[in-house]
Amino acid sequence: MTDNHSAIGKKTEQLQPLLSIYVDLQNTHLTQILGSQLQEVGKFEGILIDAKVYYNSLCPDQVSAKNKLQSLGFKCIDVPCPLKNSADNQLIADCLEDIDSNQSPDTVILLSGDGDFIKLVRNLQKLDKKVIVFAEQGQIKQRLKELVGSDFHFLDELPSLVASKTQQQIENIQCQLTYSEAVEYLIEAVKTALSKGKRAGLGFINSLMCQLFPKYQGVTSVKHQGKTFSRFSEFVETAVKDGKIRFQDQQLFVIEADKLSA
Repeated sequence: MTDNHSAIGKKTEQLQPLLSIYVDLQNTHLTQILGSQLQEVGKFEGILIDAKVYYNSLCPDQVSAKNKLQSLGFKCIDVPCPLKNSADNQLIADCLEDIDSNQSPDTVILLSGDGDFIKLVRNLQKLDKKVIVFAEQGQIKQRLKELVGSDFHFLDELPSLVASKTQQQIENIQCQLTYSEAVEYLIEAVKTALSKGKRAGLGFINSLMCQLFPKYQGVTSVKHQGKTFSRFSEFVETAVKDGKIRFQDQQLFVIEADKLSA
């Protein structure tokens, strides 16, 4: 049984997504209040591992904004070059280097409406990275906006985004399932998959549970001993230990069915 548990953990360990923020201060006026709200929105997208602001110290207004953002924990990078697009090029180079590092972000938030970032966004999407773009009204290239679709927002939407995401989190907490309810859903999902000749792998079963049972909003909606599970594999391991389900060859089986066929 121990081997099964370790196999589940190794195969399906799903940590929270890693998030990096990149701010083009030459194109976007980010105040301290909006910077704080941006960090709040970021918390709903994953674990913030980096937040970089690119500015030109030859421009007093950018220095003033940079000082306020730095007090929030943003890493401020000075690009005091008078050449056009110098800060953009530095941001792009750093982002690509971060993507190629050992701690590559899964989600990138870009604050700029500059068309210079179109190629960067395309490349990130090809690498299956989620890209969220914020820009000021009147400061966005249409093609950049189209590339990210519903993940594009204007900066002045930040307060309402924080409010809506906070409300959604509250509703998710209110809709939490008990462990026993979730186990019932798990068993039914496995039975459904096997009856249709589908392989009951963990990822497929997790998705099937979401489809079959609207109350199930992912494993973080399952309450167990005062806590929620952070990974689907943890929930399955607990169900296996409790004798509710069997895990073998990277797929799930129903214990009741085993008894009937014995």
